[in-house]
Amino acid sequence: MDHSGHDHHHMDHSSHGGMDHGDMGGGHKCNMNMLFTWDTTDLCIVFRQWHITSNVSLVVSLAAIVAICAGYEALREGTRRYEAMLSKRIDTAPRKFPRSPSPSPSPRASEDTVTETAPFLALGRRAGQNREQVTRRAHVTKAVLYGIQNFYAFMIMLIFMTYNGWVMIAVSLGAGLGYLVFGGSTAVTKETACH
Repeated sequence: MDHSGHDHHHMDHSSHGGMDHGDMGGGHKCNMNMLFTWDTTDLCIVFRQWHITSNVSLVVSLAAIVAICAGYEALREGTRRYEAMLSKRIDTAPRKFPRSPSPSPSPRASEDTVTETAPFLALGRRAGQNREQVTRRAHVTKAVLYGIQNFYAFMIMLIFMTYNGWVMIAVSLGAGLGYLVFGGSTAVTKETACH
C-alpha cells in the first residue's frame, strides 16, 4: 500500500526509538528534584557529567561525596594551623625596620633595636620584613584561603541540594568523618550558615 499521498506532519513522532529530541546531544536526561526523595533514577550531582546510571555509580559517587566533605574539614583545619603559625610569626616580627644608628645613640634606642629584631632573626625569617609587611602579605593569603573555603562550602551545599536522601547522608557522614579525623582542635558548633 502506498502512503506517499498521506499528510504525515500531524503525527506524533516523539516516541520513535525512545529518544528524547529535546536532549539530542547528551543521550541522557538529568532528573532534578525539588522535594526530598530516595529515588536515584537519572540523578545528576551538580554537573550533567556526574550522572548516576547504576548501583555501582551510586556507591562510587556516595564514597566520593564522603571524601569531598571530609576534605573540606581538612581544609578548615589546615587553614586554622596556618593562622596559628602566622600569629606566632607576626608576634616575632619587628614592629618597624631597625634604624641606622645615629651618631650618639641612646642606650634605650640600642636596646630596642636588639630586642625587637633578635627573636625575628633567630627564627630564620626574611631579614627586612616588619610586622606590618608580614600582616599585609598574610592577609592576602588568608583572603585566598577564605575564598577557596567558601567556594568549597557552596559546592557541598549544591551537592546536598539534590534533595536525595542518600546524597544527604553521604554529605553528613563525610562532614562527621572529616571532623573526627581533622577537627581535634575545633569547636563542634558551626561558624557558617551554609556548611
